[in-house]
Amino acid sequence: MNFSIVIPAKDEEQGLAVTLPSLREHYPDAEIIVVNDGSSDGTVAVCEQYGVTVVSHPYSKGNGAAIKSGARAAQGDYIVFMDGDGQHNPADIERLLYKVEEGYDMVVGARSGLESQASVARWSANSLYNKLASWMVNRRIDDLTSGFRVVDRRKFLSFLYLLPNGFSYPTTSTMAFFRAGYSVGFVPISVADRLGKSHINVLRDGVRFFLIIFKIGTLYSPLKVYFPVSVLVSMLGVLNYVIANISSGTLRFTNMSTLLILFGMIVFLIGLLAEQLTNLQYKDSDVEDHTE
Repeated sequence: MNFSIVIPAKDEEQGLAVTLPSLREHYPDAEIIVVNDGSSDGTVAVCEQYGVTVVSHPYSKGNGAAIKSGARAAQGDYIVFMDGDGQHNPADIERLLYKVEEGYDMVVGARSGLESQASVARWSANSLYNKLASWMVNRRIDDLTSGFRVVDRRKFLSFLYLLPNGFSYPTTSTMAFFRAGYSVGFVPISVADRLGKSHINVLRDGVRFFLIIFKIGTLYSPLKVYFPVSVLVSMLGVLNYVIANISSGTLRFTNMSTLLILFGMIVFLIGLLAEQLTNLQYKDSDVEDHTE
C-alpha cells in the first residue's frame, strides 16, 4: 500500500530518537514527514540524522496546524498519523493498514483501559467523548481522540478547512468522516509512556473539554442535541404551568412558564438552523469527492 507517515512534533527530540529508527526498520520505503512545530530543542537534528522529510513552522501553530501541513506535503494514497513522543508502536501501523484493506476510509488506533491514558481525568473525559459520539452516530466509537490513525489522503484533504489548529483535530476529523458517510474502523492498541515533557495544560484543556462536547454535536447532527434539550425545557415550562394552576386554582401562564416554553422553542429553532448550516458545511467536500 502506498502510504506516508506524518508526525507532528514540538520539542520531541527524545521521542523521535526512539520512533524514527523503528519506523525506518519496519517501513524502509515509506515516506516519513516530521512537521517541526516551532521546536526549540534538537528535533530537526534528529530528523536529519535519520533522513526523514522535515516541514518546519517558524513558530508553534498547534498540533492541528502541524497535521494540516503534513497532510498537504504527503504524497501517499493513505496517510498514517502518529505522535512523536514515543507512545505509539510503529509495528502497529501494519495492523491499521490491514484494516484499511477491508474497505475502511479511516482506521483509528483505539486505546483501551486506564493504563493507556495519561491520567484518570483524561480517561474519564475520553470515555465521555466516546459515549456521546457513539450516541450521535449510532455506532460504537472506541476512541474518538486518538492521534494514531490511517486515513484516505484525498478524503482527508477535503476536510482540512474544518480542522482546528489545536489538539482537537482527531475529534473533528472522525466526526467529519462519519458525517460524510465514509467508513471508520477501530483497532485496539497499547501505548507506552510518553518521552519528554507533555504539552497538556490543565486549565486550557479543561476549557477544551467543554468545547469538544459542543463540537461533537455541531459536526454531526446539531438537531439531535438541540431537540431533546428544547423538549426538556418546554416540558419544564408546562410542568410549571400545571403546578402553578393547581396551587392557585386559576388558569393562567406564569412568567416562568412562558419563559421556559419560549426558551424551548428558541433552542429548537437554533438547532434547526444549525442543522441546515451543517449540511451546507459538508456540501463542497461531497461535490469535490464526487467529481474526483
